[in-house]
Amino acid sequence: VQLQASGGGLVQAGDSLRLSCAASGFTFSDYGMGWFRQATGKEREFVASISWPGRRTYYADSVQGRFAISRDNIKNTVYLQMNSLKPEDTAVYYCASAQTSFASSSLTSYRYWGQGTLVTVSS
Repeated sequence: VQLQASGGGLVQAGDSLRLSCAASGFTFSDYGMGWFRQATGKEREFVASISWPGRRTYYADSVQGRFAISRDNIKNTVYLQMNSLKPEDTAVYYCASAQTSFASSSLTSYRYWGQGTLVTVSS
């Protein structure tokens, strides 16, 4: 199983980025997917998730209205579109595969994790 996250980088406040996470080694369309992030010195926190079927999405309050999660079951890829970025969004972003088709905000409900991609937002 592999989850390869990409798309991170250094941007200025107000800019946008789109993260991608390519999955392989399991039946992607059977499972919910999530994005989490971890800032230096802080615990890993939930950002967004998308369940399947139905594409039901959930967002952390801190990103609601600015971030959008989506998935492409043909390309086995989950995306995180991040708009109006703020310095407090600076973190390593991780994608993860849920244990079921439902993707919650709980870290313990995810079974596979990617290696992370760094997003740095300067003020």
